Amino acid sequence: MVVNFISQMSESFWSSDVWLPPGVTWKDIEPNDQNPIAYPRFSDIWYPVLFSFGLTFLRLLFEKYVFFPLGIASGLRPVRPWKGQAPDNPTLEKAYLVARKGRLNYKQIQGLAKQLDWTERQVERWIRMRRMMDRPSTLVKFMECGWRFSYYGFIFAYGVWTLWDKDWLWDINNCWYTFPHQGVTNDIWWYYMIELSFYWSLLFSMFEDIKRKDFWEMLIHHFVTIILLVLSWTCNLVRAGTLVLVIHDCADIFLEMAKMMKYIKYQRTCDVLFGIFTVTWICSRLVVYPFWFLYSTCIGAKEIVPMFPAYYIFNSLLLMLLLLHVIWTYFILKVLYRAILSGQMEKDSRSSSSEDFSEDNSKSGNSSASPTTPSKRLPASSLSQQSREHKNSK
Repeated sequence: MVVNFISQMSESFWSSDVWLPPGVTWKDIEPNDQNPIAYPRFSDIWYPVLFSFGLTFLRLLFEKYVFFPLGIASGLRPVRPWKGQAPDNPTLEKAYLVARKGRLNYKQIQGLAKQLDWTERQVERWIRMRRMMDRPSTLVKFMECGWRFSYYGFIFAYGVWTLWDKDWLWDINNCWYTFPHQGVTNDIWWYYMIELSFYWSLLFSMFEDIKRKDFWEMLIHHFVTIILLVLSWTCNLVRAGTLVLVIHDCADIFLEMAKMMKYIKYQRTCDVLFGIFTVTWICSRLVVYPFWFLYSTCIGAKEIVPMFPAYYIFNSLLLMLLLLHVIWTYFILKVLYRAILSGQMEKDSRSSSSEDFSEDNSKSGNSSASPTTPSKRLPASSLSQQSREHKNSK
């Protein structure tokens, strides 16, 4: 009974009346040896889930054997900031992990203070120091940006090379002529599979990567992108999908490179790259994407393809991406405004507060890091000593 219910729900969801133009059925675009058109296979969408693990392994190799030694050669150190500052305390450690990295309310802090026979101030200081221990080193951030720079550089070049001889790159209306009876070549197949694999790997790894202020926006972006890629592959809107991908990849190359230059203190190069990124971002995502691509999907396609329900689903998701672009543009312009006032590019305002400081104190020659606002923070030894003195006085 359950199997029949699931089967009926699946048939209703994948109804050709919803996902395909009027008069077209799934059988009409089913790949087979007799059909001269190489339609995309629905079963292929599972390959990227497997490929994403291979891509994650490739990332580890790149970070370890390419960008780790490059970061070391550039003066970065393989240590975490404030490592070892919070003294070992199983009770506080357990509370810290359970409470989502130390997000404790006043009653919880008060209870821990009574349990440990500490003052509330001591508990709060321990939590602050413990948070600092979780902050990634500049080298880790450098390696992460290095991997993304390598990927975006490769995939954008591959995308341009793949699409250069495709007629829909030069005349977007070719995305809609003869739709959905359009074949998929091998180079387009690999382009789609690699991109979808990358977004799956981002979705899996973002919970372990450096947390940023736009965590939820990025989570929504990855979900929307994966849904768009899967549905466009299923409905054979692949031509439009390739244009979305190539538009979105070009700006990220300069952003990741600018961050890398920031981390190794090449400030002038960072400023130039960030300026190029800002111009590229605005041109690609706020000009080309809405006024060329979205105009075609929302207006031009209506004149060529009979409308069907999936058309409105796709356009809703595409408009959601545009909304995210506007939000991120606000963040980018905030960075640019601060850069103009200060004379150099500051941290990416999308990033977490861990970007506010660097553990590399190369100018002063110190071997340990210090945060941007170190006042009123006790070192670990001082905190432990206060705790012992407090207990002895009892």
